[in-house]
Amino acid sequence: MKRKTFIKSCCLACISGSFATALLESCTSQNMLSGKLTASGIAFPENAFLIKKKNTKSYKKYVVVTHEDLAFPVCVFRNGEHAYTALLMKCTHQGAELQPFGDVLQCPAHGSEFDREGHVISGPAVTPLRSFPVTVDNGTVNISLQ
Repeated sequence: MKRKTFIKSCCLACISGSFATALLESCTSQNMLSGKLTASGIAFPENAFLIKKKNTKSYKKYVVVTHEDLAFPVCVFRNGEHAYTALLMKCTHQGAELQPFGDVLQCPAHGSEFDREGHVISGPAVTPLRSFPVTVDNGTVNISLQ
């Protein structure tokens, strides 16, 4: 291989690697955030749903709230302005941690699926997910874990 061809190949590989890294990072869950424990549950800023692009605003369908004191994360779906549903991400079949896919929570162990309200879409699970009351106060989403 000639030196010039080698240098071009290396540069192309570096550029491709940078592009691939950026692409993979955009696929990772940017919807995860660490909540703040409160006396009655967990809280996070409502603007965690906000997506700003140039002069437009849009919103994420959901965020996954974690905290080191929680055994399982909580998925919070945005249903409208100041309207949310919070679901424990623990499969009711055998207790595996669920994974969000758009409007569905899916169990990686046996394939159970739950809708954004926690109802079973497909089994083997038959019991709905545990849900929590959600309130919004001055731009803070509060999930009652009691």
